[in-house]
Amino acid sequence: MMQRDRASAALGMTVQVDEPGRAVVSMVVRDDMLNGFSITHGGMMFSLADTAFALACNEDDRVTVAAGADITFLKSTTAGQTLTATAVRRVISGRTGLYDVTVTDETGDAVAEFRGRSVITNRA
Repeated sequence: MMQRDRASAALGMTVQVDEPGRAVVSMVVRDDMLNGFSITHGGMMFSLADTAFALACNEDDRVTVAAGADITFLKSTTAGQTLTATAVRRVISGRTGLYDVTVTDETGDAVAEFRGRSVITNRA
């Protein structure tokens, strides 16, 4: 999946861990990822968390997509900082799943918490 993910590649994301139910993805915040207040745009942080979530929930050959997600921003970041998203499966029930993603900065401080809900599709 990541080999075809042009959006994550364009944002410079690096996959550190990709295993069933768990993924770790990092990204260095660039100047072009900042909002008008010179802090990381929330959409960039969401994209990082969403990519880790996507890797964690695509555990096998079945195509799994987001049914919904939300994020809570805890601390602002800026250009030059490295953000790391760690996604962990909480539960799978039938075709749906629940995953939590913690985004940290390079000091290990939590900067965002993301919760994603997945659904396994009929696509191959």
